[in-house]
Amino acid sequence: MTAEQDITYQDLQKFNQDYEQTPASASLGRAVQENGVIAASRNYAAKCDLNRVFSIEVETGAVTAQKKSGRCWLFATLNTMRHEFEKKYNVKDFQFSQNYNSFFDRLEKANHYLEEVIRLADRPRDDRELLDVLNWNDNDGGQWANAAALIDKYGVVPQSVMPETFASDQTSDLNSSLNLKLSKDAMHLREMKSAGKSDEELRAYKKEALSDIYRMLVYAFGQPPVKFDFEYRDQDKNYHIDRDLTPKSFFEKYCKRNFDDYVCLLDAPDHEMDQKYGLPSQDYIYNGKHIEFLNVGTQELKDAVIASLKNGETVWFGCDVLQDLDRQKGYLSSEFFKQGELFNVDLELSKKNRLMSRNGEVSHAMTFTGVDIVDGKPTKWKVENSWGSKIGDQGYFVMSDEWFDKYVYEVIINQKYISEHAKQINYQAKIDLPAWDSLR
Repeated sequence: MTAEQDITYQDLQKFNQDYEQTPASASLGRAVQENGVIAASRNYAAKCDLNRVFSIEVETGAVTAQKKSGRCWLFATLNTMRHEFEKKYNVKDFQFSQNYNSFFDRLEKANHYLEEVIRLADRPRDDRELLDVLNWNDNDGGQWANAAALIDKYGVVPQSVMPETFASDQTSDLNSSLNLKLSKDAMHLREMKSAGKSDEELRAYKKEALSDIYRMLVYAFGQPPVKFDFEYRDQDKNYHIDRDLTPKSFFEKYCKRNFDDYVCLLDAPDHEMDQKYGLPSQDYIYNGKHIEFLNVGTQELKDAVIASLKNGETVWFGCDVLQDLDRQKGYLSSEFFKQGELFNVDLELSKKNRLMSRNGEVSHAMTFTGVDIVDGKPTKWKVENSWGSKIGDQGYFVMSDEWFDKYVYEVIINQKYISEHAKQINYQAKIDLPAWDSLR
């Protein structure tokens, strides 16, 4: 290491001089040390632009709660479906069983993980693709297309038929056990391959491993229903019952949705615009709907969301939720937090550079339920979260339009609301992205 590469005592003296010459440094330091960065950077003047009145709003009910799990993508998908269900059948605060679809989600992920290990079994142990599979393992995160594939394959059930358990609400312990089991199975499959065993023999072992994982999931989540009776009372107090339904027949009869009618509009300026992308590494349900993105930019996302909301349809979206967030008040606003001003440094990073540097990511999925239009332009958005009713306004958040520009990356839209430009992109052959892409 050369002297130019190291931090010298002279450097430290210069850094300290710069600190002392910065106006109000001592006062700002006391404020941050006592209250923390987020509290000290709050700009309360911005609250006047975050009132909870929206010119366009879809009527919805009580929010859901994913608790200590990473199932936001599934909750948001089922939320958009339940809004339609409640309106159609005149019921209030209905919920589908997130636990039911979570059960099969984890089983499908385990199968995909083991299949990938078999496919890559003869790769060297430092192979990048193999390491990505081993690191991915079996977690409870996912994409909208994964939820669509799960629902198409396994159907849905009311929450009363398969309610949440402690383990489904708080998944960290199960994640640890599942991933230890899968890591052990992965190493055994590689040993089998090294010993000259055939793929047929490897897959026979895989089925034994999946049987163990199925049992673990039953212990944690409960037994998935095969048949059930659906009974409910609507808001006019009328009683209804429908007997001997299966999860698939319930979906077909009560909430059938053609997921092929929907597309994912993307705003990822670190990728070439006007292109269709795929992410095959996360298509873990082999014969289900695959992940596809139409990279069209922010304005097309906003236009499509507004068109959907005007027609009474809520919208799934993916964003980087922990950026400029006030969880308790339910604010998503870059204007509400002034960390750059607090530290007297430039903390602005373009959306493109956020993704390229991996500072930005799609970390959470929620649902748009409203928007405020002033002089033809959106100023703020109403958001249904899945963090329960004790935060925000009964679980609802308000998002500034600037926050949308910075941190919303994808929206799921019925094709009837997208532009002709986006439709033309959808006809293109998709470009498959590697597992380590910024959109992972």
